Amino acid sequence: MVTSRIRSRHLERSAVWLLAVVCLVFLPADGLAQTLEPAEVIRVDADLVDLKVSVLRLNTLSPVAELQQSDFLVLEDGKPQEISFFEGENAPFDLVLLLDLSGSTSKKLKLVRNSAQRFVEAARPIDRIAIVTFTDATHVISPLTLDRDALKKAIKKIEDPGGGTNFWDSLRFVLDYVLPAQNATRRSSVVVMTDGVDNALPGIFGEGSKTTFPELLERVRASDVVLFPVYLDTETEEVKRHRGTALAYAIARESLKQLADTGGTRVYPAKDLKDLDAVYDEVIKDLGTVYSLGYKSNNSQRDGKWRTVAVQVVSRTGVVARTKRGYFSRAEN
Repeated sequence: MVTSRIRSRHLERSAVWLLAVVCLVFLPADGLAQTLEPAEVIRVDADLVDLKVSVLRLNTLSPVAELQQSDFLVLEDGKPQEISFFEGENAPFDLVLLLDLSGSTSKKLKLVRNSAQRFVEAARPIDRIAIVTFTDATHVISPLTLDRDALKKAIKKIEDPGGGTNFWDSLRFVLDYVLPAQNATRRSSVVVMTDGVDNALPGIFGEGSKTTFPELLERVRASDVVLFPVYLDTETEEVKRHRGTALAYAIARESLKQLADTGGTRVYPAKDLKDLDAVYDEVIKDLGTVYSLGYKSNNSQRDGKWRTVAVQVVSRTGVVARTKRGYFSRAEN
């Protein structure tokens, strides 16, 4: 009887997730915005739209020279906007390195520590860094600090993990409690190393996160955080050990893509833990090309409607600009 109920719950959950994946993949952009976007408002002031813009290289071997305000074109609902605020790539960051220590990663803790130290060494001296790990619980290894020696000592003390994987809860915890709510002088970013599999996914044993994926997506949209998902491919090993399913991994990869799109970046693939050093170097380089742009919308109506936003680099080739897809305008009270 108990087994039958458990089986039924898993079938139910699988059906729901299959439907969710279909919706995520096949909904048009406007439909996706309307179904998953939170009631985001302009937060800088009543009129200024604040954007964090990632400038990503199409050829990862080619450096990107520093861009100026005149290099960018901002479009709202397809109409050009006048940029009134610009902050270049030398502005400091608050960086959180969020590490998934569940699954096959738990057996290779030394590699995880070494790669985390590599990340700290590669980051700019002006950037504050925090280290957070998670399984089914979240652990703050080090709060935000400029002290590189303290960070390295904290990384060495990361212990062997135990438990499941509550990825969505952990990312939400970082957004809610580790990063400052608002910081006028520093930009914020989360670099998360994970296979994206939460125990809440179908075919994965355990309860999983209390935060649902749509709730997490809304939380990312409502923040100014630039999110860099590093996808560690653990599928072959975990499926072979009957600790994951192909369906769960397909959903996890699509979920990471949705988070990257929402956070204005892309997914950085790592086939193995040994690849993390090179991937972290790539992320750090792309972190150095994140700009803050602000503009006053030429649409003065306060109707609470969704407005699409796009940013283009107009004077350079070999790069693409990524930012949030849009926002909900402030409605009249």
